[in-house]
Amino acid sequence: MTATTATRAHAQSDDKNAPTAPSSTEAGKPGTAPTRGSLLPQPDPSAPSSSSSSSSSSSFPGSSAGSNVDPASDQRELADQGKQRPTQDGLVGSRPQDVYSEDWWGRIRPVLELHGYFRTRGELFHNMSLGRHDPPGTGLWPQPIDNSYNGLQQQHDLRLCGSDLNNPEPCQDKTQSTANMRFRINPELHISDNLRIMSQIDMLDNLVLGSTPDAYVMRPSGAGNNPYAPLGFFSTTQGPPTAGVNSYRNSVDVKRVWGEYMTPVGQLRFGRMPHHWGLGMLWNSGDNIDADYHSTVDRIMFTSGLKALDLYFGGAWDFVSTGPTNASAYDVNGGQPYNTGNLPSVGEWALFVARRTNPELQRLQLSRNQVVINGGLYALYRNQYLDIPVTQTPWTFFRGAQGAVNPNNGLERRGAEMLIPDLWVQILFKKFRFEAEFASMYGSIDRTANQNTSGTGANVEATKIRMWGLATQTEFKAVEDKLRMQFGFGWASGDPWQQSLQPTGNGLNELNGRGPVSTFRFNPAYNVDLILHRRILSRVQGTYYFRPSVEYDFLRNPGGQKFGGSVAAIWSRASQPVQAPGHKADLGLELDLSLYYQAKDGSLNDDPDKLGGFFAMLQYGVFFPMGGLDHLPNEPATLGGDFGTSSAHTVRLFLGIAY
Repeated sequence: MTATTATRAHAQSDDKNAPTAPSSTEAGKPGTAPTRGSLLPQPDPSAPSSSSSSSSSSSFPGSSAGSNVDPASDQRELADQGKQRPTQDGLVGSRPQDVYSEDWWGRIRPVLELHGYFRTRGELFHNMSLGRHDPPGTGLWPQPIDNSYNGLQQQHDLRLCGSDLNNPEPCQDKTQSTANMRFRINPELHISDNLRIMSQIDMLDNLVLGSTPDAYVMRPSGAGNNPYAPLGFFSTTQGPPTAGVNSYRNSVDVKRVWGEYMTPVGQLRFGRMPHHWGLGMLWNSGDNIDADYHSTVDRIMFTSGLKALDLYFGGAWDFVSTGPTNASAYDVNGGQPYNTGNLPSVGEWALFVARRTNPELQRLQLSRNQVVINGGLYALYRNQYLDIPVTQTPWTFFRGAQGAVNPNNGLERRGAEMLIPDLWVQILFKKFRFEAEFASMYGSIDRTANQNTSGTGANVEATKIRMWGLATQTEFKAVEDKLRMQFGFGWASGDPWQQSLQPTGNGLNELNGRGPVSTFRFNPAYNVDLILHRRILSRVQGTYYFRPSVEYDFLRNPGGQKFGGSVAAIWSRASQPVQAPGHKADLGLELDLSLYYQAKDGSLNDDPDKLGGFFAMLQYGVFFPMGGLDHLPNEPATLGGDFGTSSAHTVRLFLGIAY
């Protein structure tokens, strides 16, 4: 049979702000069942039969075998003939290229499945600096470049506004507005029932609308602006983003490509793949339609299990950072680069075991008022012995001119190792769900950027790593699942010797190399609000929060169409008050409102946990800062005036199509 390609569309994951429970059908999540199918191999019911359809043993009238006629032979021949396929020439037996409707999906190969989404998001930020008066380049959120304000030590004026061109006035604008887009394609090439290639491609990934006008270019340098559009005011079109020409990145980004092969004893995955576990607190694949960040890993992984017990286990070898390579511009002609040393590489190995109840069995148990318990343990060990200097990257690293003597070949001692256990548990009963994830990072680093990196250094002590993080989700559904009441809690450990919630210097929150490093950070794809953690801090780090919320579908029909709204309140505090700018625990209270609509023309819209077709969402958030984000009493205020904080606001419009 000749290979033919078919295309099928699939829906995308849910649209909630906070990541949902780990799906047993989501690719790249260790410890759960693989995408669309069991971990253990299953026979292919649609595979073509290998039995022959020939009738060479039958006798025809006038043949020499006519003397041995079987009275039932005619009926058997008619029955055999009925099982065979007719052809255009009228002869018995089908041609190899003939494919029939009843076995189309079992015999057609390869199959190309396409799913993903297209989204456009408009956002307005107001007073995201919280009314603080930090100098330019400092503070949790930089002041808008078109805003004049009183600083702690001096006035920052932008005198370009007003109607009098000869005597301009200071510009005042605390509002910032932006819009962006992304087109994501997740092609799946199914070669056979146990072999496939998965991938993820983003086009115009988070491209800021209006950022590539024909008036401006980066290169060629010195060429000046477009003479037909000497100012951005005269731009006539938007150009495709090209790295180094009119953008920092290209129009198309290939994010992930990996292969999956189902063996008789388990599944083998290899390549660059999504990395997800549990709630997504630490490792998050970022497949939510509103997500910006993701975890991707270069990995070789094998997963097996005991299907009768819904128990899965396996291990992986990860390539975290290979260090400098010998790659050059000539590799485009077919060269094969390789890493130049083993000791500078960051190695990582993973083991996991998890129980994930079969979805059909889970529904049956819940209908019988039985408790369903899922969960697992995911453990990673990471180490690195040598490293390049912290002031360099693998692309800028250079061991010295030819023939020159460079101490230690330009390398330095790192001596880092870390164990990362991550425990996940899920409890289901009727319409109730409780889910929790707890992770720890325990290890040490011999030498960091704040320590002496030359020689042995008798007084140098290793920097310890001691981090802990916890996230929980509690949900109860009522009114035919239209009403969803939720409560979320999260905690990330902090550093009592570091006066910043965000990373500073080389990114290690340590004090002169004495550590330990203790500020835990959630994955930035794990969103719990709209302003403080998602925008100002960029993630949950060194803080803890309480998040009650209510969500209700005012309209829902079996075709997937729904219209609803939600409200959430988030109270945030610093785990270590000294890390907050105001040296107080209370950071603030946030109120988030949302209205959402999903059309009925999407695929798989009958599944309430899926999002398909057209989707729109309007959100509003307001954040009221508290003492932890205020100025310290002893900070200089030579200009006088009120230096207290004020509320921040955001409005978001989301338009998308999931398929």
